[in-house]
Amino acid sequence: MSGTPPMAKRMADIVALCKRRGFLFQSSEIYGGLNGFWDYGPLGVELKRNIKDAWWRDMVLGHNELDAPAGAPSAYEMTGLDATIIMHPQIWKCSGHYDLFHDFMVDCRESKKRYRHDQVRGRWAEFEGERIFVATTVEAAEEDEDTRRRAMKHFKLRPKDAERLALSDTFTSLDRVDDMTRVLGPDAKSLGTLTPPREFNLMFKTFVGALSGEEGAAFLRPETAQGIFVNFKNVVDSTRVRVPFGIAQIGKSFRNEITPRNFTFRSREFEQMEIEFFCRPTTSAEWYRYWRDRRMRWYLELGLGGDRLRLREHDRDELSHYSTGTADIEYAFPFLPPGEFGELEGIAHRGDFDLRSHMEGKLDPATNPLRLEVDSDGKPRWRGSGKDLSYRDDLTNDRFVPHVIEPSAGADRAALAFLCEAYHEDEAPDEDGVMRKRAVLRFHPRLAPIKAAVFPLVKKDGMPEIAKEVYSTLKRRLSVFYDEKGAVGRRYRRQDEAGTPYCITVDGQTLVDRTVTLRDRDSLEQCRIRIDDCVSEIETRIGGA
Repeated sequence: MSGTPPMAKRMADIVALCKRRGFLFQSSEIYGGLNGFWDYGPLGVELKRNIKDAWWRDMVLGHNELDAPAGAPSAYEMTGLDATIIMHPQIWKCSGHYDLFHDFMVDCRESKKRYRHDQVRGRWAEFEGERIFVATTVEAAEEDEDTRRRAMKHFKLRPKDAERLALSDTFTSLDRVDDMTRVLGPDAKSLGTLTPPREFNLMFKTFVGALSGEEGAAFLRPETAQGIFVNFKNVVDSTRVRVPFGIAQIGKSFRNEITPRNFTFRSREFEQMEIEFFCRPTTSAEWYRYWRDRRMRWYLELGLGGDRLRLREHDRDELSHYSTGTADIEYAFPFLPPGEFGELEGIAHRGDFDLRSHMEGKLDPATNPLRLEVDSDGKPRWRGSGKDLSYRDDLTNDRFVPHVIEPSAGADRAALAFLCEAYHEDEAPDEDGVMRKRAVLRFHPRLAPIKAAVFPLVKKDGMPEIAKEVYSTLKRRLSVFYDEKGAVGRRYRRQDEAGTPYCITVDGQTLVDRTVTLRDRDSLEQCRIRIDDCVSEIETRIGGA
């Protein structure tokens, strides 16, 4: 990525551009903000909508139901669903979220702050026989400086005595530290202020109706998938789809993250784009490979690539007890240390676990994964719906519980990845031909919030009237922007920062032959086209990109 700044600075520049150009704002900013929640501005909402539209068209509408798509084991169908955010609380008990959907957290008795146990790391520091663990949660680029500074402060060392402090070579996770009394917490001044780790359920609790006690308790959904599973029979009976088929859903989910961080990467409110693909058990391995590879191609085709995108198969010890295969599509976000990747999407082979759980109840993986959990020690037995969620093939008369392949993508993480990938800094000539530094978002045209901007060169000689005519014609078909304020070079730069792929300028020549200048954002090439051809030219360029 030639022309881009170092990673830490690059991330700071991206965050600043998002605020300046109206992609993202801190939620409730005028009241000091609310951590873990973000608002999408005028350009951000268009970017995210374009990502969701591209996903829906390519995954749900973009295949022929009568023919097998390229690489698919057989022909299949796709349909959609929009389930509610609040569902029957028993769903989360049978799915396992009520018992298992948690992170471990630690509290600091001194600073009163709370941390995710797996996100606290640090180094062992030793001076004159005393050994302590200096914990930190700061970004990787600052870890060395932060740990050394705090260790020296604890041991009351002066800068000239710094070489007498011994620091371990590598950072260690807090979960590998046995003696918590020797830990200096991330924001503490004294040793031993961190509590032992304890479970913290990530679901947001709410209440339905007039009852505010446990009898009215419900949860905001932590994922969209369960709404699909509990509607499996409804979809089969109402649409006449046949296995193999997929149900797709785009919707909001909520997780009460202990420490949301890294801009929009880890938020408490986010949007998912999920598919639950139902297939025969005998062909599920082939379908898993198909969806894994297809989803990877989708990101590549829309502009993510190079050594910043990878497909990583989970090791056996990472797999859920019901899964025979899971792969993550990961991106090297600029806020991560060099060589590290963050998850964009997971593709999981879930077997028949989910449908059986909602039929029969919560399963016990420690004994027999097909046997109900025993009601012992006074613990509740999470009963399933009792409904038959098996599938009967009307051609072969076979009855089976379908296996499920789940490609689960985050719309917000995808938007963040496309923003990071698109951001470049280079030089471009201004209206006087002088080369000046510019920031540019090189979005794929399908994703660009604004497809074209229309400018009159000057605000006189009838140019604004013709420019507004061109703008009105384009506006009926495309997302376009009109601007007549300031020098045309500065207007170009504003659109470069917004990621607009094409600019159309009405100038003196337009008054003679009704042609306009078309400027390409990436190549900076300019050509003249007829006003009557503007719509078809822009649509062709976007469609062919």
